[in-house]
Amino acid sequence: MDDEEARTRLLDTAEALFYAHGIQAVGMDRIRTASGVPLKRLYRLFPAKESLVAAYLERRDRRWLDSLRTAATRPATPLDRVHAVFDWLADWFTEPEFRGCAFLNAYGELGPAAPEIVHTHKTELRRLLADLTEAPPAVADQLLILVEGATVVAALTPGREPALRAREMADLLLTHEQR
Repeated sequence: MDDEEARTRLLDTAEALFYAHGIQAVGMDRIRTASGVPLKRLYRLFPAKESLVAAYLERRDRRWLDSLRTAATRPATPLDRVHAVFDWLADWFTEPEFRGCAFLNAYGELGPAAPEIVHTHKTELRRLLADLTEAPPAVADQLLILVEGATVVAALTPGREPALRAREMADLLLTHEQR
C-alpha cells in the first residue's frame, strides 16, 4: 500500500468513525485498526489527531459543497435555486447515516480548538447562498440560519420534514424581500 492509498483509507475510516461516534470518542488506535494502516504510517501521514480531523473535515467540505452547488446551480431562477438547496437537504436528511452537520458537531465537541475549516465551511455556505439568491447579504444570512436550523432539527428528528418546512420559510423570506 502506498501513501496515497493509506491516506485515503485513513480518511475514509476517520470520516465514518468521527461522524458516527464523535471526534473525542474515537482514538487513533481505533482508526489504525479499522483502516488496516500501520501505526507508523498513520503518524507519518497525520502526526497528530488534530491533523487527521482537519483533513477529514476539509475533504468533507469540498465534497459536501460541490454536491450542493451542483444541485442548486441547475435551476434558472433564484427561487428555484433556493428550492433546490432545500430539496438537496431533504434528501441528505434521509440518508441512513445522517447525523447532522459534521462541522457543527466538530465545533460542539472541540469548541474554539476546532479546525479553521469549520468556520471556512460556514463562510463558503453563506457565500453560495448569496450567489444563488442574487439578494442582499442579509438574505443570505437568513437563509443560512434556515439551513442550519433545519439541519439541527433533522439531526434530532431525521426525515425530509425539517428541510421542507425551512423551504416554506425561505419562500416567505424571498417573497417578502421582492416587495
